Amino acid sequence: MGKLSVVISAYNEEKNIKDCIDSLRDLADEIIVVDNSSTDKTAEIAKKLGANIFTQENDPSRIDLQKNFGFSKATCDWILSLDADERVTPELTSEIKSNIQHPTSNIQGYEIPRKNIIFGKWIEHTGWYPDYQLRLFKKGKGKYVSKKVHEPIVVEGKIERLLSPIHHENYQSINQFLNRMVAYTDSEAEALLAGGYEFNYIDAIRMPFQEFLRRFFTHEGYKDGLHGLILSLLMGFYHFVIFLKVWEKNKFTKQDKILDDFNNEAKKMKREISFWIKDAQKNETKNPVKKTILRISQKI
Repeated sequence: MGKLSVVISAYNEEKNIKDCIDSLRDLADEIIVVDNSSTDKTAEIAKKLGANIFTQENDPSRIDLQKNFGFSKATCDWILSLDADERVTPELTSEIKSNIQHPTSNIQGYEIPRKNIIFGKWIEHTGWYPDYQLRLFKKGKGKYVSKKVHEPIVVEGKIERLLSPIHHENYQSINQFLNRMVAYTDSEAEALLAGGYEFNYIDAIRMPFQEFLRRFFTHEGYKDGLHGLILSLLMGFYHFVIFLKVWEKNKFTKQDKILDDFNNEAKKMKREISFWIKDAQKNETKNPVKKTILRISQKI
């Protein structure tokens, strides 16, 4: 019968750690909290709740080191990797138990869908659902291998997907989004340059615009109402900041004559957004968000 270690990596999570650990009562045989040098009561609360605490230096750009450190401390047959703002539901508990106690031959890991609660609402579209995360794996078969912030766990061997989602109390305030963006965009800019990206000033327009289109139209963010619109705009801004940091790493490259290129790019943007608005109107004629789309269309 398979036993389960749950590994939680946390930094200043005193508001979240109790609910996370409490959600594991009927699931975990062992709870490990890697405290990344928190300055609040994260470690104290987790210890009182029965978790095994390990402390290391905080480095938000190197989650591969933080998480893998925790995995190395696990003693059970299976490992579930969680963040402090994530919760395991009773349905997911039952599904995990069933799969690790009666494992399918050759399965080394499982992807789990995740319900992201952002600004007080479950975001069902906008690219945030089902948001599969590879989090459950056999000990010794999974680890983070990249320095990038959003890189997933890599598992040696066959993986499958579970049906029940992790509940994720994601961004709870605008400040939280902006604060995380500072660290994340540093890593993303470095990854772009490491991958051979060649600086192009027109990307100051193209990168945020394409991200907005992808979130709001391709991933049907408009179905999430105002939340979907705001999140699509914020993610466009996120990509604008990535461009700014690439520009900074390029010693603030100078370019004076840009008006013609800007004008051409603006024309392309207008054509693209007109196409997507018409497409959304065609496919969502009964959706109340149509009124919002029509107002946007009229202003364009």
